[in-house]
Amino acid sequence: MDQAPDEWQTRIDAVWADDALSDEERIARIDGLAAELGDGHPVALFERAGARDSAGEEATAEPLYRAALDAGLDPERRTRAIIQLASTIRNLGRVDESLQLLAEEYERTRGASMADEAAAFYALALVSSGDAVRGASIALNALAPHLTRYTRSVTGYAAELLDPRDA
Repeated sequence: MDQAPDEWQTRIDAVWADDALSDEERIARIDGLAAELGDGHPVALFERAGARDSAGEEATAEPLYRAALDAGLDPERRTRAIIQLASTIRNLGRVDESLQLLAEEYERTRGASMADEAAAFYALALVSSGDAVRGASIALNALAPHLTRYTRSVTGYAAELLDPRDA
């Protein structure tokens, strides 16, 4: 698993933060920075995929996400790549595949970094698959620990959505 130098990541972050760039300019700049790390570098592949995905070029982004995952990403980027890949393939109409990726990542990240992000996208995929009730339950369970009050109630209602007999 290769890491990117901090100064390189700072330059990538600056490209992402520059709202004046067109999609094409953002892709070109990220491709230029990615080239510094080399064609097969997992972080470079991930950033190139994200630039294309953000520009609406999902079909071009998908193989780059898969290559980044195969090349080995650190745990947080891995989760981000799974979420982004799953969202991309959901947008490409492959909801079942998206749902499988997100269900696995949701289970893998429970209680860890990026767990709420995985839950949010898993909930969206569930809604896309026609299972809005399960999606609401997943989303409410992710939200409940952040509430200042009613955490136990919201958690209970989220469970009740899945099995009303427990009410």
